[in-house]
Amino acid sequence: MARPTSRVLSLLELLQSGGIRTVAELADRLGVDGRTVRRYVDHLVDLDIPVEAVRGRYGGYRLAPGYRLPPLMLNDDEALAVLLGLVAGRRTGLLTAADTASETAAAKIRRVLPERLTRRLDAVMESLAFTAPPGESATPETGVLLAIADAVRHRRPISIRYTARDGRPSERTLHPYGIVTHTGRWYVTGTDSEIGQDRTFRLDRIADARTLPGSFELPAGLDPAQRVLSGLAKAAYRHEVTLRIHGTVEQIRARLPASIASVEESAPAEGTDPHTERWLHVELRAERLDWLPPVLASLDRPFVIERPDELRDLVIALADRLTASARQA
Repeated sequence: MARPTSRVLSLLELLQSGGIRTVAELADRLGVDGRTVRRYVDHLVDLDIPVEAVRGRYGGYRLAPGYRLPPLMLNDDEALAVLLGLVAGRRTGLLTAADTASETAAAKIRRVLPERLTRRLDAVMESLAFTAPPGESATPETGVLLAIADAVRHRRPISIRYTARDGRPSERTLHPYGIVTHTGRWYVTGTDSEIGQDRTFRLDRIADARTLPGSFELPAGLDPAQRVLSGLAKAAYRHEVTLRIHGTVEQIRARLPASIASVEESAPAEGTDPHTERWLHVELRAERLDWLPPVLASLDRPFVIERPDELRDLVIALADRLTASARQA
């Protein structure tokens, strides 16, 4: 049976998770009656922990807003979740410019955890291995990220100082719709109010972000992640590739995701299964073409190269190499 002190600490953990907790809910979670819950609350108040009683039909108890408990109270599952989250964030590029923040945060958590729990967590970390290498990290400034996130939440325009891929600086006024992370990079998508067009910007190339007066309305059916993927697929690169591929959208997307290629499909004829294979128009842009012939081969679908001719030559060269290898005894 749990001791009263243990239950008082469990009550504090429940209140720390936020929101208003009813007496009935707390009693059920702690395995006690309502009268005992009130006595435990009195214990916390005697320890100068500001527990507030909320009256009314949906009343109960909560911690006073803004209160921060000095000791960090995490159970085994919570501590492991936090540390694994820090490790995953460091490997996938979900960091700010302070790239040591995850390491210092993990060290602080370890310092305040009980020795028993620290030893068990260290055992997990020391035995953990990854099959994939760390992702490429292009980290934004913390202040930039927080300023843009606040503007997104409150639908406020922002002024940003941006450096393009070719090194040209500019100052833009943006109506930010959302922040998206993709393959280790952070992006903000929205409308450039000066030209009235949708734009996507990498956060690590933004030197400063300032909130401006005013507000804006979000477009109907907004999907920030899809906007970023479409923008990446249409970005200016050295080669513009146009293909016709016979198959379904799902088959093509298995090798050419939305961040790489755009797929145009005409509406199927009435009575036709939309998943039926048919010729689809595919466009993509790339700095290099040497990676594309193996991808087209892996699709295992009929295709026609409309442009460029250089890609056609690379596909033929790959086919010749594969044929020569297959004929070797």
